[in-house]
Amino acid sequence: MIVMGLDYNVIGSRIKEARLAKNMTQEDLAEQIDISVAFLSRVERGNSHINLKRLNQICDILDVSEGYILNGAASNQKNYLDKEFAELLKACSPEKQKLIYNVAKVIAESEQKRCD
Repeated sequence: MIVMGLDYNVIGSRIKEARLAKNMTQEDLAEQIDISVAFLSRVERGNSHINLKRLNQICDILDVSEGYILNGAASNQKNYLDKEFAELLKACSPEKQKLIYNVAKVIAESEQKRCD
């Protein structure tokens, strides 16, 4: 089993990007979630880790998903896994690609029948 660690520099960058997209200052965001500006600055630079409670508060205020902040995947976008599937398939042999395709096809067809 492969366990990937969290890249706190990337997480911090995504928080900063989302904050700036909302035209908020660090002071604005820090005040809303009751943390110091210095701590938020360290989080945005990847020098401090943020707990899940604070992450949830930040995501609510900035109107972004936790999934996006943690791994870059905005699950509310229709094709958010396209790149990940493409990379996964590239690493597989043609036989395994066919197997994955067949499994996905069965799942998609059963979902379609369920929705009809």
